[in-house]
Amino acid sequence: MTAPLKHSADITVDVALGDRAYDIVIGRGVLASLGARVAALRPGVRTAIVTDRTVAKHWLEQTERSLTEAGIATSRVIVEEGEVSKTYAGLEKVSEALIAARIERNDLVIALGGGVVGDLAGFAAAILRRGVDFVQVPTSLLAQVDSSVGGKTGINSPQGKNLLGAFHQPVLVIADTSVLDTLSPRQFRAGYAEVAKYGVLGDEAFFTWLEANHADIFSGGAAREHAIATSCRAKAAIVSRDERENGERALLNLGHTFGHALEAATGFCDRLFHGEGVSVGMVLAAEFSARLGMISEADAARVERHLASVGLPTHLQDIAGFAQEGLADADALMALMAQDKKVKRGKLTFILLQAIGGAVVANEVEPALVRDFLQQKLSG
Repeated sequence: MTAPLKHSADITVDVALGDRAYDIVIGRGVLASLGARVAALRPGVRTAIVTDRTVAKHWLEQTERSLTEAGIATSRVIVEEGEVSKTYAGLEKVSEALIAARIERNDLVIALGGGVVGDLAGFAAAILRRGVDFVQVPTSLLAQVDSSVGGKTGINSPQGKNLLGAFHQPVLVIADTSVLDTLSPRQFRAGYAEVAKYGVLGDEAFFTWLEANHADIFSGGAAREHAIATSCRAKAAIVSRDERENGERALLNLGHTFGHALEAATGFCDRLFHGEGVSVGMVLAAEFSARLGMISEADAARVERHLASVGLPTHLQDIAGFAQEGLADADALMALMAQDKKVKRGKLTFILLQAIGGAVVANEVEPALVRDFLQQKLSG
């Protein structure tokens, strides 16, 4: 698997969901085509753009201009950046603003931002007037390869990550890779964890390619579009077969059972970005798989080595404020994992590895084994 030698034409990935199928359009500069694509998709539509303050500074005017030039009326809803907006209060603010903007059932909500904005705006669209369609315009790497695709929307509860939400598919995804140039190195690294995840869970050849080409992805070379498109194809294929996570789609949660607990323990703040939690969680999942004899310690070390090589945290001790109560307490982490969405009748479900590229759903994992493993890792 090799990257193209130069930036290719726009790439379109189809999410095959019958009469609810939609396209993911990937490429540098495709944001400018948003208005024309929306006009072709929904003639006469009105729109409301939901974004955060930071994204608005960079991309809101360009997004509004594209819509206006296509004759599409639009309004804006601006929220605070980060997980602080992905709350009951944030949902109320966005929902009331959309109602005030008179967004009706045949109109569109446009989520312009990273994963938080996509989840929040998508959930507000799902419940507004019992369901309004929306468009995802992801502006972070994590959102482009993961959260904008597949229709998961929601907000956090103080008791856990994404515990309130709905499956609500977008009608279009516009992934402009040039917007990623404005991300901080830390934000880009956090998104890369989700790219690596696709290789670890189901495509060893892609993981090997990432080991060789990650520098070009980070520098904005042609490998970037290739990595994003490969990730989107992988997710689209799984979503088309298991939209509501009744089976195979659970594999996409590799690293998330551990990672979500770590995010909750750190208070859903910038001490630990979501992708950073996934990175640590993937390493823990790989090492726990090795502990159970499912994969070799060499394979687990290979996962850790690659994530560390791009600057991602890979150990609990890498997390800021590690020694604070709740993060360095195995029982507290176990309590947070017990609130995970994949828990069924009190039994823990983990995504574990039989090989790099060979993830499996492990139901009813013995909690005592997990606690002992965490205790060992917490002790260093």
